[in-house]
Amino acid sequence: MSDPLLQVDRLDAFYGDLQVLWTIQLGIGTGEIAALIGGNGAGKTTLLRSIVGLHRNRTGSIRFQGEEISSLPPHSLIYRGLAEVPDERGIFPDLTVEKNLLVGAFSLKDSRARREALHWIYQVFPILEERRSFLARSLSGGEQQMLALGKGMITRPTLLLLDEPSSGLSPLMVSRLMDHIRRIHQEGTTIFLVEQNVRHALRIAHQAFVMENGRIVLQGPADRLSEDPRVKKAYLGR
Repeated sequence: MSDPLLQVDRLDAFYGDLQVLWTIQLGIGTGEIAALIGGNGAGKTTLLRSIVGLHRNRTGSIRFQGEEISSLPPHSLIYRGLAEVPDERGIFPDLTVEKNLLVGAFSLKDSRARREALHWIYQVFPILEERRSFLARSLSGGEQQMLALGKGMITRPTLLLLDEPSSGLSPLMVSRLMDHIRRIHQEGTTIFLVEQNVRHALRIAHQAFVMENGRIVLQGPADRLSEDPRVKKAYLGR
């Protein structure tokens, strides 16, 4: 990969004196869906938090669109085109659907731009337009996840990081969610998908990374990894 959109080089991360990430090296190209898979406690969320500046006890280099972003404050990354949907969804339960979306659009200073962004999100997620005046806490789990995705992508980021978006959803809702992620990708957003639902993640991804105990132990085209005996045995039950 000649010019990765996101490049992580020799990233180590710590909680106090405890090291949790070791020499992470990965690159994500423009226009890709890249998946990071692994079990609970593998370090996936710490990696995402490190990329967006929420975990500071780390060393190494993180470059986005060629710019070193390791020392930048998290909120500044939105303006550079990098957004994250965290594993706890990051929605405000006592605000309406539309107000949640407008919070996500805080970096759009022009009211016309915010209206256009809302219109686009409602085209991608029609159910959110139907529920626009509902409090977020009244939505189903699947609808809340759609709201979290809408809130994360309303500024049309260049790169969207998704942390365990299928967590807690029914199998039917997981399939629908993956369709929505494909739609977001088709709209022009590069996706970095962190998932425990390995089967679905590998099905939609172009490339994938396998993390175990804070290290990247396998990487390559997603279709090739889905046939790797180690991945089959550890994550696919076959």
